[in-house]
Amino acid sequence: MPVAFAPMTAHLDSDDQVRRERLLVERLRAGDERAFVELVEAHTPMMLRVARGYVASHETAEEVVQETWIALVKGVDKFEGRSSLRTWLFRVLVNIAKTRGVRDHNVAVAERAPYPGDASVDPVLFRTENDPWPRHWVTPPPSWLPTPEGSVLEAEMRDITRRELDRLPEQQRQVVALRDVLGFDAQEVCALLSLTPANQRVLLHRGRTRIRASLADYLGVHS
Repeated sequence: MPVAFAPMTAHLDSDDQVRRERLLVERLRAGDERAFVELVEAHTPMMLRVARGYVASHETAEEVVQETWIALVKGVDKFEGRSSLRTWLFRVLVNIAKTRGVRDHNVAVAERAPYPGDASVDPVLFRTENDPWPRHWVTPPPSWLPTPEGSVLEAEMRDITRRELDRLPEQQRQVVALRDVLGFDAQEVCALLSLTPANQRVLLHRGRTRIRASLADYLGVHS
């Protein structure tokens, strides 16, 4: 189940997406500066987040992003459209980040699960194997109605979600960000991060459940 925020990409008809991307590529190849600026403004924040997962400092992440944009300018004429331009762009980013970066030494500590058995959420919140509905929630996480108060609450929860996203271990953060923020599908994420489908599912589940646990704590305090 997705976390509390929806992908930030617009839900366009697939044919419309193809036409828009083809036009964008043509503008980039023609040297349209505005097209390049639009692309930079749309993707740089998340590119920095992804790059930061591979390198030791924010400054190095900025250099990786800059190198990626240079690679785009130099390589857009060779772009064949076998994948989306966005997928191609982030694949270049990840490859550059991998060659430049050093894994954060705190990752091993951050990866340690807070509960026994490598669980991301307290096991007591789920039904036991002897229950008629094993592994289901004992009490489902609370929800809220679309009221004015709910709108304020939703904004606060989005802030919490983004904060908790930044606190996730490296690979969990990257997978959740690509899936739930940028709207990449599982196959794209596996290709970008060199993950097996099983690993991608595990990382996505653990990342989402850690964020969900923080949201549940917040709702418990403010309910």
